[in-house]
Amino acid sequence: MSLLPSSSQTRQQPAPLDSARSAAPLRLEVRDLSLSFGGVTALDGVSLDVRDGEIVAIIGPNGAGKTSLLNCISGLYRPQRGSIQFHGAAGRKHELTKRRPHQIAAVGVARSFQNIELFAHMTVLDNLMLGRHVRMSGNLFDAALYWWRQRPEEIEARWRVEKIIDFLEIEGIRHRPVGTLAYGLQKRVELGRALALDPELLLLDEPMAGMNSEEKEDMARFVLDLGDEWGLTIALIEHDMGVVMDLSDWVVVLDFGKVIAAGTPDQVRSNPEVIRAYLGGHGADGAEGAGGKAK
Repeated sequence: MSLLPSSSQTRQQPAPLDSARSAAPLRLEVRDLSLSFGGVTALDGVSLDVRDGEIVAIIGPNGAGKTSLLNCISGLYRPQRGSIQFHGAAGRKHELTKRRPHQIAAVGVARSFQNIELFAHMTVLDNLMLGRHVRMSGNLFDAALYWWRQRPEEIEARWRVEKIIDFLEIEGIRHRPVGTLAYGLQKRVELGRALALDPELLLLDEPMAGMNSEEKEDMARFVLDLGDEWGLTIALIEHDMGVVMDLSDWVVVLDFGKVIAAGTPDQVRSNPEVIRAYLGGHGADGAEGAGGKAK
């Protein structure tokens, strides 16, 4: 899908919040986030909101800071400045900036990775059950009294995992080692492990990277269903502009670590700053990036 503007519609500034969006409760609030590695600035004063029930796409050229932003939200990186607040469904506000990854997962934020981070020698079922670890409270003493304390909790965890297996249509491979699966199926398992945490906010780092068109259609359907049927709030990084425009309710554009635009997909794709970031200032038909894929 082209990022070139039509002659009749061009926005000079990021779009303001529309009334319907501003009325929705906040789920994630990022304010003035800055992250540097030595002399390299990855994030420079980034601020954005993710609201309840939205699918928010974070886009930008390579090196724009997209994955660094998700790493800060999920606790893998600690920013030098700024704040990250997660608003839970129960009304509790959690400051994520200085929490560790397992603490962030425990409050309801799950994350998948661009590069598959599964245990290849373990089965699909075992990988998904591993994703339940922050929801299971058993200790060594409970394990010793398995039939009394641990077994009911494990039954509940298995029921949740089987629901995810059915949703992702991977019933036939539940007992296969992950390392023997095709790449597209491994990406489904990666998504399933994130879902096993019972998240309220789901962070997806290029969930369709490396997939063929059929696999992308399947993954896009799963993402839409997670928003519509499961009620999840989703923030995703994606380079395929066709996918971004079809899936997203709101789009945030990063370039050199800064937010240069935010708005609905139609508003963002006609923003001159976005076009310059992707096309390097070239507006001629057929320029690289206009065919629907950001490089």
